[in-house]
Amino acid sequence: MWGSDSDQQVTCIACGETLDREDAREYDKHGDRWSREGKDFEYLCKPCHRECCHQTRDGLEETLVTAGAGRTDRKTFLKRYCELAGDNTEPNSTES
Repeated sequence: MWGSDSDQQVTCIACGETLDREDAREYDKHGDRWSREGKDFEYLCKPCHRECCHQTRDGLEETLVTAGAGRTDRKTFLKRYCELAGDNTEPNSTES
């Protein structure tokens, strides 16, 4: 079931520090670290984990993908992301 992580080294995705797995915190980009089947987790060191926003990330991954994260230039991505995020924060904005 639970593998031994005591001798595994991981890298913090925020700062790049290499540390023992047992000293790291799991990060699940989909926001559901309790659903473990078929997932590969990324890791944060404890200081970076404390700095993270721990608010819900419902829909965030889909919004990032739709906005072109990692596939387009920064300016285009930010424009698309702001447009998409704006759509989610203005309830019924298209209704009269």
